[in-house]
Amino acid sequence: MGVKNLWDVLEQCKKTLPLHHLHNKRVCIDLSCWIVQLQNVNKSHCPINNKLYLASLFHRLRALIALNCSLIFVTDGSIPAIKLCTYRRRLNLRPEAQDGANSHSQNLSSLKRNMGSEFSCMIKEAKLLGLALGIPCLDGIEEAEAQCALLNLESLCDGCFSSDSDTFLFGARTVYRDICLGEGGHVVCYEMDDIERQLGFGRNSLISLALLLGSDYTQGVRGLGLEAACQIVKSVGDNDILRKIASEGLSFTRKKKNSKKQGQVKCNDKETTLSCKVNMNGGIQNSQSDDQYLRVVEAYMSPKCHSADSDVVHRALVQRPFQHEQLQMLCSRFFEWPPEKTDEYILPKIAERDLRQFAYLRSTSSQLDVNIPMKEVPVKCPVSAIIKRRKVHGRECFEVLWEELYGIKSSVVPSDLVESACPEKIKEFDDKRALEKKNQRKSRPTKSGKQCSLTEIDQKLQHLLLDIELGSESSPMASREVISDQMPTATEVNFMNRDPPIILDSYCRATMLCQETDITAPKHEVIDLLSPSPQVQSRVVSRCTQMNDQHITIIDLSESETERSPEHVRKARDLRLFLASIRDDFN
Repeated sequence: MGVKNLWDVLEQCKKTLPLHHLHNKRVCIDLSCWIVQLQNVNKSHCPINNKLYLASLFHRLRALIALNCSLIFVTDGSIPAIKLCTYRRRLNLRPEAQDGANSHSQNLSSLKRNMGSEFSCMIKEAKLLGLALGIPCLDGIEEAEAQCALLNLESLCDGCFSSDSDTFLFGARTVYRDICLGEGGHVVCYEMDDIERQLGFGRNSLISLALLLGSDYTQGVRGLGLEAACQIVKSVGDNDILRKIASEGLSFTRKKKNSKKQGQVKCNDKETTLSCKVNMNGGIQNSQSDDQYLRVVEAYMSPKCHSADSDVVHRALVQRPFQHEQLQMLCSRFFEWPPEKTDEYILPKIAERDLRQFAYLRSTSSQLDVNIPMKEVPVKCPVSAIIKRRKVHGRECFEVLWEELYGIKSSVVPSDLVESACPEKIKEFDDKRALEKKNQRKSRPTKSGKQCSLTEIDQKLQHLLLDIELGSESSPMASREVISDQMPTATEVNFMNRDPPIILDSYCRATMLCQETDITAPKHEVIDLLSPSPQVQSRVVSRCTQMNDQHITIIDLSESETERSPEHVRKARDLRLFLASIRDDFN
């Protein structure tokens, strides 16, 4: 399609650009080229009825929509008369001799396409899908790539997607040949500025290469290779190549066998109009062959297209609204997707597009030295708040909460987009996180119901110890002495120690170790009151002694064959729990 081997000539001018290069750009799409690409990729995997090519088109569109890329579908119109021979040859229809075909094509007009063919039905479905996504469609008069090139040449779009290399011959300045989605997504781009600077080929030179190498409109010069054709065009130069073809035809591409001219060449006043030319062997060609060269040049220089100021073009440049329900119906019909799956695919992209539009509005205002606070911007920011930071494929992102938009609540967007659109939201998020971290560094508040003074702790501990002693009076393994009412009330408790010795002077002063007095006591053991359920068999030996003029009661816990009473065990367990709670409060 296009000029034979021209992509090979332009290979060194190819640029692979990241996908976000297209953000905020307006791009025309040669829809037929995209459908052919996707059909060729998918036809080996599944039949056309599965519409996998249409699903691939949907994913391409949603990726470009998220970049706020304004898209315009451009479709082919009638088949140009000059292309009928090539068209029939590709479809193997009514092969004719080349000379007869050339002479006959002069009297033919363009041929309308079969709108009922399978490929035309695929184009119709793609147009329906595009309209539901808000993508307008411009139906060309003849060649879609010519219409795309005209819009690009007139600066009505930033570039055009097409795999036809003759798009440059129609005047395009930027052509995107291919697109790749997913991680590391990119587009393959060719710029006419690079072609002119690196190769020295302008538009006239490319048209000359089409005449020499062959294209959709001509079969070229037989036996002339790619390298030789490029050298010939370079040797003449872009400014003079068409003038030379107008004056000499293609005879200058081969050396004449005879140094003497075999014919007289005459030309009209117009440099691009031929009345007679020298043929390959030096003879004069007939006027019909002369017109064939002229018609090829004319087809590239002045293709049949909608003019840039036409109403048809103006309508195509207006973006359509997104039709949510219509898209759900089409996806259900084409792909058998439930509405939820369709929304999962498209709504985050629509939201991201709206955020890019908001960012573009603010950046444009800033360039004009009009710095408007976010709350005063006429268009409401689509981001309600930032939820948290995320990293997707190694890229810093934010999970954001959206304003009411087709029912979507949250999604993940690149952090640089949020930075350009609403840096105020990032500051709010960072301030909130800093405040939360500050609060976390503070000491945890004491649990409710456990805020008590040391006096209250002393009283509770005294009552528990007293209840333990009184509850053991009926037990045969315990005996007590009456505690003097003149005892001091001071309390000494080390609550920060995990296993503190208990020394009380309120009702009794207790120790966990037996102290030797005037009698010999049996071997004693220490009871761990903090253990869940100590298995200790002991008897309490209460002894009173006078120490430093104070009445002291020593509770002696020693081994015994008789277990303590259940009430005594319960009281001891309560004491253990109480001491554990005190330790937790102080820790």
